[in-house]
Amino acid sequence: MNQRVILITGANRGLGLETARQLAAQGHIIYIGSRDARKGKMAAGTLKDHAVTSLQIDLTDPGTFPAAASYIEGQHGRLDVLINNAGVMLDEDIMADSTHNVKPGILKQSFLTNFFGTVELTNYLLPLLMKSVAPRIVNLSSNVGSLTMHSNRAPLMKTFAYNSSKTALNAYTVHLANAYADTPLKVNSAHPGWLKTDMGTEYAPMEVSEGVETISWLATLPDDGPSGGFFHKQEKIDW
Repeated sequence: MNQRVILITGANRGLGLETARQLAAQGHIIYIGSRDARKGKMAAGTLKDHAVTSLQIDLTDPGTFPAAASYIEGQHGRLDVLINNAGVMLDEDIMADSTHNVKPGILKQSFLTNFFGTVELTNYLLPLLMKSVAPRIVNLSSNVGSLTMHSNRAPLMKTFAYNSSKTALNAYTVHLANAYADTPLKVNSAHPGWLKTDMGTEYAPMEVSEGVETISWLATLPDDGPSGGFFHKQEKIDW
């Protein structure tokens, strides 16, 4: 497939917007999912030279899912790629070891977006994805969700709410890939790297533009590409 229909959640800023920019420049049809409809339209306006449209998608409000799915289906009859980019690291969790004192509300809010909302949206869009000849799902995870790395006491942030939600998302990647192993659907988790975003902070060593490499590769995998894996720059990461 030369031109793909791609939906990117949480794409009104940061890594999501940069991913939209780079994939649109490759000639793909891009849908920007944004919790705030106004911010989504503004973001799409910055990419006006490309085929980019904004859609309101709030992972904490499943009521926003039907209209977005219906619009894409009405325009194209299929969805080729879903990039689950939307995610949160709440203020009380950022750059802190919150394992021993995380508040239940912070944990629940983190999972609501990073896991429950992402799973519900993905499951809702699966019928539309399966109308594609080469459907792809990319779940934006992080190496801080790797149980292996934490077990080996790697020097990773111990932001428990965020980390554990990404571990759960990785489990979903594996289960969904297994469930569709006999179909063209490929499902993978991506670690884009520690990036200079609002979440990554200015201390991050990588520019936002560099983080798109892993995402773009997984979004456009060939028929013999991997499924059910965890990757950074085409290299496998331990779960």
